[in-house]
Amino acid sequence: MIFIVVNFTVKPDHADGWLDLVQPFTDATRNEPGNLWFYWSRAVEDPNLYVLVEAFRDDDAAAAHVQSEHFRNALRELKPALAQTPRIINTTIDGTEWSLMGELEVD
Repeated sequence: MIFIVVNFTVKPDHADGWLDLVQPFTDATRNEPGNLWFYWSRAVEDPNLYVLVEAFRDDDAAAAHVQSEHFRNALRELKPALAQTPRIINTTIDGTEWSLMGELEVD
């Protein structure tokens, strides 16, 4: 799978409305056939930092995502709300699901 984590530092006046702003992009991405997950989180230490954790089935699914109309729309719509260029980790890993954390196994 293609596993991606992106840090979005948003302008303070957009921080509380960020999830509303990204909702159309989120919904469209989650409906892509090759999307495995697409999760947003807000940093506890910095209310202006949002973290996106996403995964795609394979290179073809990731390519379809970045070539989609909703991706292009998001680039245009999100940029004015950003305080800085997002930081990204993009890598290929084996599997298509989350693994269980053995150190905290729950019966």
